[in-house]
Order: sequence, then C-alpha cells, then structure tokens
Amino acid sequence: MSSITDAALACAEGWIGTPYRHQASLRGVGCDCLGLVRGVWRELYGDEPEVPPPYAPDWAERSGEDRLTAAAERYFRGVTELGGAAPGDLVLFRFRPQFSAKHAGILGEAGRFIHAYEQAGVVRSPLAPAWARRIAGIYRFPER
Repeated sequence: MSSITDAALACAEGWIGTPYRHQASLRGVGCDCLGLVRGVWRELYGDEPEVPPPYAPDWAERSGEDRLTAAAERYFRGVTELGGAAPGDLVLFRFRPQFSAKHAGILGEAGRFIHAYEQAGVVRSPLAPAWARRIAGIYRFPER
C-alpha cells in the first residue's frame, strides 16, 4: 500500500459506527455513502474540492447523469481493475447497468469494504460477488 491508501483506510475505519443520515458528513454523528467519502477527503486534505448540491435518495435514477463517476474522475486517480486496487481506494457501485453509479465505499482489507447504508450506518462488509459485479469504478485518493 502507499501512504495515501494507508491514510485513507485509517480514516475510513474511524467512521465505522457512524449512523446513517442522508446528505450528512459528520463522523460519529451521521453520514450517507457520499458523506463518508467527503469526510475521509476532509481528514486527508482539509477542504473539499466541491460541495455537492442537495440530492434526493433516488437522484441517480432520475438525473440521467453519472455525477458520482464524473466527480471521482475529476479528483481521484483511476485504478483499471479490482486486481490493481488497494485497501483505502474508493469504489463506486452501479446497481443496474442502465443507471448511474449510486453507491460509494472505501476498500478495506481481507476482501471487505467500508460504506454507509440506511439499514446499518457505516459498516465493514464483505466484497461478496453480489457487490463485486456491481463495481462501476475504482479510484485512488491523490497523493498529498
């Protein structure tokens, strides 16, 4: 692992147990999956490069734009495949091929990833085949 992936993973692990709150991004208080990534970014770099506008839970299905992927491509370095990924990398998921990427997490160790979802808050989950086949992109945080 590089120093940035180590640091990103350590930050993400500090968010485990944070309750789920749509559009929030405060460790220990509440966040959604994007809020988790935003919070890790702030811990690594300070200010966020951009603040997302308000979004509805079904924004990806309604907008027709792949805004999550576009933002990842603006601020992160692309990783070409899961085999080149490292713990601490950002992973985006697309739930249906015709829809935009809608979920985000941070790759963990031992085939797991850290993410926030409504039923459980920020948790570490196995990157089981059901998740792996929905990967829309993998990105590395930029070096500091």
